[in-house]
Amino acid sequence: MLGDYRIQGRRATEIAADVERAVAAGELEPGQTLPPLRELAGELAVNPNTVAAAYRLLRDRGVIETAGRKGSRIRPRPVTTHRDRVRPAVPPGAHDLAAGNPDPALLPPLGPALAVAPAAADRRPVLYGDPAADAGLLELARASFEADALAPGALAVTAGALDAIARELAGRLRPGDAVAVEDPGWASLLDLLPAHGLRAVPVALDEAGPRPEAVAAPLAGGARALIVTNRAQNPTGAALTAERAAELRAVLAGHPATLLIEDDHGHGITELPFAPLSCDPDRRPVTAHWVVIRSMAKAFGPDLRVAVLTGDQETVDRLLGRQRLDTGWVSHLLQQATAELWRTDAAPLAKVAGAYRERREALLAALAGHGIAATGGSGVNVWVPVAEETAVVVGLLQRGWAVSPGAGFRLQAPPGIRITVARLPAERAPQLAADLAAVLSAVRGGSGGGSRQI
Repeated sequence: MLGDYRIQGRRATEIAADVERAVAAGELEPGQTLPPLRELAGELAVNPNTVAAAYRLLRDRGVIETAGRKGSRIRPRPVTTHRDRVRPAVPPGAHDLAAGNPDPALLPPLGPALAVAPAAADRRPVLYGDPAADAGLLELARASFEADALAPGALAVTAGALDAIARELAGRLRPGDAVAVEDPGWASLLDLLPAHGLRAVPVALDEAGPRPEAVAAPLAGGARALIVTNRAQNPTGAALTAERAAELRAVLAGHPATLLIEDDHGHGITELPFAPLSCDPDRRPVTAHWVVIRSMAKAFGPDLRVAVLTGDQETVDRLLGRQRLDTGWVSHLLQQATAELWRTDAAPLAKVAGAYRERREALLAALAGHGIAATGGSGVNVWVPVAEETAVVVGLLQRGWAVSPGAGFRLQAPPGIRITVARLPAERAPQLAADLAAVLSAVRGGSGGGSRQI
């Protein structure tokens, strides 16, 4: 069960802390089963209720999960295990298509934009009690949301999309609540939910986004929130169509209390139009509580740590209230630099979207030439269904290609690999496709074909 390791502690907090420390140190491995309550209580000479309380703490912290009759076990990726550990090591000379980063060559120069912010700060420093958001950035955000026919809403600035999602969930949900999420989906989000004691309920998707019946089931089952990526979905590249968005709005209309979070991190790196879920064509909100988040990470650089969002007043107010209690605000130096980039880089961003489209389409065409099914309608990622993730990842690595195994992105979805095309020159796509075809043919049970359903 736990091998030679012996859990220590007399109080629930001590027992939980001991297990958490052992997981972080690697003394307890993902997948290991914890002793039954009464068994551990007997070993520690404590009341079984004490062990039960310790296990609840560990579940709320995202360290363990309940596996039905199999008891409690260490999560495959405990929150104490940094998500980057699931990435394959990239040897020297290998082409890194695993990290998920944008192409640095396509990011705008930061020097001029960063120079604007200090000059403004010298003229008028931002002090305690000043507004949390830069007025210029809010003006750009409001115009962007209005251009995409979103409902009028309150605005806020956060330190990236994940920061916004975490604050929204904390402001409205409680440990134990269920959240409907795309499967396969963003690995960071799948790590975030158990860290908040929330249950991720998988929603299957295809190239047009989450399937309506797959969304309806968890909402009917009591899921309190739904998180959807509008375009450039990670890891599949799926993008909501107008038709699919209308179908999903019809589902959401039957569950108006659902917290709807739309993650539009693909803003600026895809030419596909934004298809809103949160409001109908007349800009009327579909649910009472909603937010739309636009991160600047892929378009302007991950280190800016800036996202803008809009949503209903109550939901945004809760986010701002929590923000005031910890970080206070996102640095205005970063906000003003982001605004400057947004104002001056509109045309270059169109070229960036075109470059990523060219690289995606080159790989998809090359894969199709070998009979390999794949998806990647937008953004910087292509998803390839495979039978054996590890064997395919290792096989490609031996040929000089580092890609991501799909396990980190999946809950119940079939296996696959994620290929980030951001730094894949179009002329290299045929070689990658040929190497992948060779690997698949060599892997027992592997196949070059398969369904395009994700």
